[in-house]
Amino acid sequence: MPQGHGTGQEGALRAVAVKMTTPCIITVAITGSVPRKEHNPAVPITISEQVDSTRAAFEAGATIAHVHVRKDDQTPTSDPDRFAALLASLRKACPGMIVQFSTGGRSGKGSERGGMLHLGCDMASLATGSCNFPTIIYENSPDLIRELATKMLEHGVKPEIEVFDLSMLYQALRLADEGLLQKPLHVQFVFGVKNAMPAIRPAFDFMVDEITRLAPEATWTAAGIGRHQLEVNHWCLERGGHCRTGLEDNIRWNETELAPSNAALVGRVAELCLSFGRHPASVAEARKLLSLPAV
Repeated sequence: MPQGHGTGQEGALRAVAVKMTTPCIITVAITGSVPRKEHNPAVPITISEQVDSTRAAFEAGATIAHVHVRKDDQTPTSDPDRFAALLASLRKACPGMIVQFSTGGRSGKGSERGGMLHLGCDMASLATGSCNFPTIIYENSPDLIRELATKMLEHGVKPEIEVFDLSMLYQALRLADEGLLQKPLHVQFVFGVKNAMPAIRPAFDFMVDEITRLAPEATWTAAGIGRHQLEVNHWCLERGGHCRTGLEDNIRWNETELAPSNAALVGRVAELCLSFGRHPASVAEARKLLSLPAV
């Protein structure tokens, strides 16, 4: 549901519907490191494009913006100046929206992947292990994981634990027991990356059952890559989790059409929520669910 409010009878009915359902935090992954304009012209690359795309997604119902930044030639980067410019603009354009920086490996090497964590973002991604990607090894050494986790702790940034394979969940739980990750955790399961965890329902259910058993206080979401995006959204809503969508993970609307925008993908999930007795979380609800400061 958009962040705005309806008027008259429509607004009153919407308010009643929200009170009767449970919130779903919708994350929009706006750009990523891989999609380019030649893949889908709607992929936002420049700071201004990213801000406009995020604002529209925010109005469509997203409350977390998962962001990467790009150079002028569209290649990914961890440049703190670009992250700072994007963060400042998003704070103005999308009041209260949760801004989550990516520390992903395609954007930089080693310590530079966390070089923007001091800037004041709300959250940041943290992969807690290594795995195979389609053509590369997504390498996250134990030392680097601890370094990034320590920086997040020092700067008050809540990690989103990125689970691309089974062992990453258990490693995150160990780090939490050691005090390197604050509880309650927020975990994202990623399904459908070639050579990593497949987008099959038994694997999804096992991961959800494990986090429910081992960290019942945690919040969780899942991302389906490519054609699996909408399918995984359905699974998440059915099991009581949260949802991620966006052009980073999937540039298509269906088999024959490109997705028109990040906002369109968010709007589709927002409508889907109602079918499962859910509603898109407001900023206040999302921040409370994630134990983040109110704004």
